[in-house]
Amino acid sequence: MAIADTNSIIFSYLVTQAPLVALVGRRIFTPRLPENATLPAISFFTRGGTSTPYIPGIPEPSVQFDCWADNPITARQVYCALYDALQGIQDITVGAYKILSAIEEVQGQDLVDVEIPNYFRTLTFFRIMVRAE
Repeated sequence: MAIADTNSIIFSYLVTQAPLVALVGRRIFTPRLPENATLPAISFFTRGGTSTPYIPGIPEPSVQFDCWADNPITARQVYCALYDALQGIQDITVGAYKILSAIEEVQGQDLVDVEIPNYFRTLTFFRIMVRAE
């Protein structure tokens, strides 16, 4: 059995969430924000997680999300829309797969990017369980 691309599954779900899309459009990137990206936007990547050899079709990645904007208020608004789209969802069909659950691991942290002037972000982590079989 091949391992499912959980990043593609998460992306496919997020671009269907109207309040989130109203803020960022399809500017949802993995694994990082492209240089000179239009803001606001979201970038995310799998930073680890768990799986079991007994149920290989149900990975549970831990995913880092960065909610980007040109000011801290908008970055926080993007985070709130992401939170509303993910927190506590259960049994959501995404194409041939299901997102069984999503739980925030770390609440949004407001950060200023010191390497990129005028880029603000709110950082959060979610554990997302996917049925990929």
